[in-house]
Amino acid sequence: MNSPNNAAVLRTLIIYAICVPLAVIVGYLLTNPMDYSTLGLFGILALLLMLPVLLRWHYPLLLFSWNMSISLFFIIGAPNLWLVTVALSLGISVLERTLNSEMHFIRVPQMTWPLLCLAVVVLVTARLTGGFGVRAFGSEVYGGKKYINLLVGILSYFALTSRRIPIERAGLYIALFFLGGAVNFVGDLFSIAPSWTHFIFWFFPPTIYSNIYSNTEFEVGETRLAGVAAAGLAIWSFLMARYGIRGIFASGKLWRLFIFFASFSLIFLGGFRYMLIFVGMIFAFQFFVEGLHRTRLLPIFAWVGILAAMAIVPLADKLPFTFQRTLAFLPLHLDSAATQSAQVSLDWRVNMWKALLPQIPQHLLLGKGLAIPPEEYNEMMGGTALGVAAARFDPSQDPLALAYDYHNGPLSVIIPFGIWGSLVFLWFLLAGLRVTYRNFRYGDSSLQIINIFLFVEFLVYTIQFLFIGGALNLDIARFVGVLGLSIALNGGVSRPMSQPAQDRSLPPAEPFPRLRPGFQR
Repeated sequence: MNSPNNAAVLRTLIIYAICVPLAVIVGYLLTNPMDYSTLGLFGILALLLMLPVLLRWHYPLLLFSWNMSISLFFIIGAPNLWLVTVALSLGISVLERTLNSEMHFIRVPQMTWPLLCLAVVVLVTARLTGGFGVRAFGSEVYGGKKYINLLVGILSYFALTSRRIPIERAGLYIALFFLGGAVNFVGDLFSIAPSWTHFIFWFFPPTIYSNIYSNTEFEVGETRLAGVAAAGLAIWSFLMARYGIRGIFASGKLWRLFIFFASFSLIFLGGFRYMLIFVGMIFAFQFFVEGLHRTRLLPIFAWVGILAAMAIVPLADKLPFTFQRTLAFLPLHLDSAATQSAQVSLDWRVNMWKALLPQIPQHLLLGKGLAIPPEEYNEMMGGTALGVAAARFDPSQDPLALAYDYHNGPLSVIIPFGIWGSLVFLWFLLAGLRVTYRNFRYGDSSLQIINIFLFVEFLVYTIQFLFIGGALNLDIARFVGVLGLSIALNGGVSRPMSQPAQDRSLPPAEPFPRLRPGFQR
């Protein structure tokens, strides 16, 4: 027998020596398939099989998973997919940097320092206020998941800025980042899905509203579809980032207009006022930043707005419940059920905020942290989930207040992390606004529409966090996602050209606005 045949036989024997025992072990573990040790082994095997794909596509997968609500139920604690992809992508990027000295992370010191300081504040506060207890791992202290979300959110900045996105692929990466959230509607289908499909909801957890309705009670327009609203917002955001207002309304491509209004309509199915405020502020700011107030689109939009208002005012109380609830912040005559639902939610928040304000001075120098001792957890579980029976107890003892879910951005920073966390986070916001503004102002002209949207979105996120509602442990990923994407697309922070540059402003008023060559898609 010749040498090549001997080598082939040897490879075959090695393969059998590995695969046969592995098959026996897997077969044995299948006798108890839902045990965490079994799921962990399957996860390791799946990771090894996917390793070639991860090594090649980990960065696009990171962007695609960013806005998804997928939960990895087979991992202890059921973390969201984006938490895992951040860890994998950052680990692979660090390994690549170690093996190849020519690869570098994008260096932006004005963002690195506030994020590192915020991480230090979080770690020191946690160390002094009860540690990082994770109940899923057997700890008696709760709250570790919030720390994980916060710290991984900070680390995700370095995962996103591990490489520059090629300009020619900017449209693809923007689509991956935003359109990944379009799958979030799946969680709303739990109450009407047949039982044989319920395994899907292991990965897409049912939303809180879909979970409380039975098959006979589910009704579009009456049932609040949080996942559908999130999907609509994801599609709407992609259109605004990819084409801009000019490219949607003045390009002559009707399919863009259709998808724009269809996705905007989906937002009303969630019944969330903040979503409408969010898209309204983004549209208004981007309209002026694109320079469209100097074109004939301004009077056109003004007339359309007036006509829409004239149509909505007399018909407001005839709209579906979720539409009315979304519009409840406007001075309209609405159905009492929608008005009461919105008012109860607002009163509950305001009462909780008022009750929490006296706690600020005692946690000013050393924050309260995010740890929840067992006694506080038992007290929390003895209360009501949404504070409806707030009259029975102090609003500051509301279960969500005890769990640090204040629904208020500033309170979610200053009470857990004191004045030091507040100053560092304010530093981060100001630095982020400066970076996204400079990339919009001085970035490549082919990225101008994308840079405009990222700057406007970061600005609106900031306004919403400071004055409407937010939670640091959840919103840090939203801020870092927009900021990291802006830096990756522009290769850092753009600066003015040293030589006299061409005018980068959008074209002046014309009989009908036309796209510049750089804006054609």
